[in-house]
Amino acid sequence: MTLPTIRPATPADADAIWSILEPVLRAGETYALPRDWNRDQGLGYWFSEGNEVFVSEDAGEIAGCYFLHANQRGGGAHVANCGYVTSAASTAHGIATAMCEHSLQRAAELGFRAMQFNFVISANERAVKLWQRLGFAIVGTIPQAFDHPQLGYVDAFVMHRMLGDAKVSHL
Repeated sequence: MTLPTIRPATPADADAIWSILEPVLRAGETYALPRDWNRDQGLGYWFSEGNEVFVSEDAGEIAGCYFLHANQRGGGAHVANCGYVTSAASTAHGIATAMCEHSLQRAAELGFRAMQFNFVISANERAVKLWQRLGFAIVGTIPQAFDHPQLGYVDAFVMHRMLGDAKVSHL
């Protein structure tokens, strides 16, 4: 298996990004975002000011995308945050792993000291296991924080890891 190419997104990628993002929004299972957002709203969120956006290409097709930004401002600006989306056709092809590894490297290059995911849906077991495999620890649980369309109220996790040579955080 060849590794995907990850590169900065360009305006020409907007249609491909929307084609990946829209089904995820409509399903409403992994992001706490409105399920009825239109293209402009979805892409506006993904390309928000302060976000660096990347796409992952596999066999010449955009298979996933992610954004990277500071998790907080001021005294919390040294911790990065990301959002990732993979196309349904690319699930289980290593795209999410490659994007997360790329984001960890990019965050370290930008001087971030850690990365934190603020709201990982507990029912998204594939993502939870992937993030744990990549060194993230569950440092908090928000009980019944997400209204899952099939499962009802489920927990959300706060997941965190240090960057560089630092050990995984267990806040």
